[in-house]
Amino acid sequence: MSFVIPVKNDVQRLRRCLTSIVSNDYPRALIELIVVDNESVDGSGPAAREYGAIVLRVGGDCVAELRNRGARAALGSLIAFVDADHEIDRHWITAAVAGLSSPGVAATGCAYQTDPKANWVQQQYDGLRVRPERREEVAWIGSGNLAVKRQAFERVGGFNTTLTACEDVDLCNRLRRAGHRIVADPALRSVHFGDPRTLKALFFGELWRGRDNLRVTFSGPRTFRHLRSAILPVADLLFLSAGIVALLTGHPVIALMCVMAALLPAAARAAVMIRRRWQPGSPGLGHAGRGAAQALAVSVVFDLARASALLVRGSHRARRAA
Repeated sequence: MSFVIPVKNDVQRLRRCLTSIVSNDYPRALIELIVVDNESVDGSGPAAREYGAIVLRVGGDCVAELRNRGARAALGSLIAFVDADHEIDRHWITAAVAGLSSPGVAATGCAYQTDPKANWVQQQYDGLRVRPERREEVAWIGSGNLAVKRQAFERVGGFNTTLTACEDVDLCNRLRRAGHRIVADPALRSVHFGDPRTLKALFFGELWRGRDNLRVTFSGPRTFRHLRSAILPVADLLFLSAGIVALLTGHPVIALMCVMAALLPAAARAAVMIRRRWQPGSPGLGHAGRGAAQALAVSVVFDLARASALLVRGSHRARRAA
């Protein structure tokens, strides 16, 4: 299996990522490491070579192109895309190989786990993720924890390099349109150490991720379930705009109703986040109230960022700075 790991000035987390890969319960001779170094100046490239990785030094802000460059250099029939700020389970490769051997399955992976030492923003943000309890077919899998059959990947043209975000959703859309299955497997456990630690970081991260959301979503299945990630930001923007107009024209009650309408989806999402994180025997009402407020704050910032992305183009540089 060939691993493609893009990196930019992230040497410490890259070392942890590579250690987790080569420590897998799988023959080392069958693991190929390809690190696509986006002009790092912190020693990421030399550190990768210490693990026996092939290092491709590439410049550019398009992560889709970085991954494609790595894939083109890979020799394996199975390609794993893992980000430098991830740490995978020691049985990850065995599970990925088994999953991709199933008929019709072209891609497998699973939603990330957050940092074990996560703060409250990261804990609540993790509640946005849906992780299956068993192997099941899904619409898409994040490209930081994804394994694909090389033949299927090349047949659909790899990642779309005209996208700066949502390239994983787009790839999965094209794989499914080509008749392939995508399966999430909880055995492909991957811890993501890059979740936002503050609401500011969350906002700029989703502002960047949301910039291609409409374009990618409408290129996929045309059902409400799949289109709601595009419909909700549009609805939020319309309600908030209407609220501002109502307030400026002297209609505060209408303005308040518009704001409440915009907040309703966020409140519903927060309720789902709380349900996912709830465990029997959880602490009392005070703790539950604090958790609910935190979930609502994360959900509101998430929705506000996705709505703002319709008007403002977020950048990966601003996301990293935040």
